[in-house]
Amino acid sequence: MHNFRQLNIWKDARALVKQVYVLTSSFPMEEKFGLVSQINRSAISVPSNIAEGSARGTDKDFCQFLRISLGSLYELETQLLLAVDLGFASESNDIFDKIVHLQKMIVAFIKTLQK
Repeated sequence: MHNFRQLNIWKDARALVKQVYVLTSSFPMEEKFGLVSQINRSAISVPSNIAEGSARGTDKDFCQFLRISLGSLYELETQLLLAVDLGFASESNDIFDKIVHLQKMIVAFIKTLQK
């Protein structure tokens, strides 16, 4: 088993959640139960699945949860790009760089666990 609290991917994912919440707090009120809710849930899913997967008995099981986290990151990226399209956010926001960096880190960690 892995201690998720020591994993940089979990720490970075937690920081990303905070950044996402700050960003979505400026979205229009009418999006509170729409896009804002979806974006926030996608963001929360990333560290949550890393933590849950770390408690699994095998690296194979952990990798499955890491893939779910990765899927949530791609979902988050898509939703944020839609927010840009709708004029709620700016694509120049460094959040996109952080998402891509975290995606790469998770892929690399999966590869390490599969060896």
